[in-house]
Amino acid sequence: MRKILTLTAAALFLVACSNGHADKSAETDAGYGDESSPSSAVTYEKAAAFDSAKLAGILAAQPAEAKARFGSRHPAETLEFFGIAPGMAVAEALPGGGWYTKILVPYLGDEGKLVGIDYGLDMWQEFDFANEAFIERMKKWPVEFVTKTEALSTTGGPEISATTFSIAPGKMSGKLDAVIFVRALHNLSRFESEGQYMTQALTTTRDLLKPGGIVGVVQHRAPADSEDTWADGSAGYLKQANVIAAFDAAGFDFVKSSEINANPKDKPSGDDVVWRLPPSLRGAGDDAALKAKHAAIGESDRMTLVFKKR
Repeated sequence: MRKILTLTAAALFLVACSNGHADKSAETDAGYGDESSPSSAVTYEKAAAFDSAKLAGILAAQPAEAKARFGSRHPAETLEFFGIAPGMAVAEALPGGGWYTKILVPYLGDEGKLVGIDYGLDMWQEFDFANEAFIERMKKWPVEFVTKTEALSTTGGPEISATTFSIAPGKMSGKLDAVIFVRALHNLSRFESEGQYMTQALTTTRDLLKPGGIVGVVQHRAPADSEDTWADGSAGYLKQANVIAAFDAAGFDFVKSSEINANPKDKPSGDDVVWRLPPSLRGAGDDAALKAKHAAIGESDRMTLVFKKR
């Protein structure tokens, strides 16, 4: 059985797909993550064990193009640090081309849930390239995310749904174990003054999480002594201290940090943007020497953080 539910609010959508788990969906909507429910507490405890063997098999099956990024993205170490485990209900911010989605779907498994979260249409309109045709395409993104993500698994897989940061959580409120932001914060910060998009995203994230739910962050890291006007996200970089402060203000406790995604070779100045580095190598044009210089640095220096809902 397949169920797709579409809700429209100011031309925005939330889509949910049970992916063959209609009975389970009815059960979890009634109490998933409710810490007062003994049955849901047991479910969460069972789901809380990181499965290194399962994840290793999934990573081994990824295509060569994805494996080429493992040395910079460290998916096994990152998901372990976040505490992501099979059976959890997890939201992925800005899933984009699905690099992490293709790992999370088989890893979360039949007992899990995966929610894709994108910018709201109001924020997309802040980008210079967002013409009318682009906005029309983005209106269809939630449905397309569910359809494409469901197709990643031929043997069941997690419940799949999609929403945006501008939609109130509704029935999803308090249901998620974790939300992950992998290189997904800089534009929210960049346009904060235009529409409080960072504030809105973190508020929505907190509302989606169950009590004690966690947020995992991987983000391009600006040097601590950078000018705030440069490290506002417009160049792709954010200061680690500013990210921690933003989450604290939104009702999260900082739990821990890791250097698993650090790159000490990346030392950006106020004239640099993160996209000068691999894989984009933007701005080098036909300058082979500049391309080689930036390629030698590798991908960006990244903070890796965990927060917990207060």
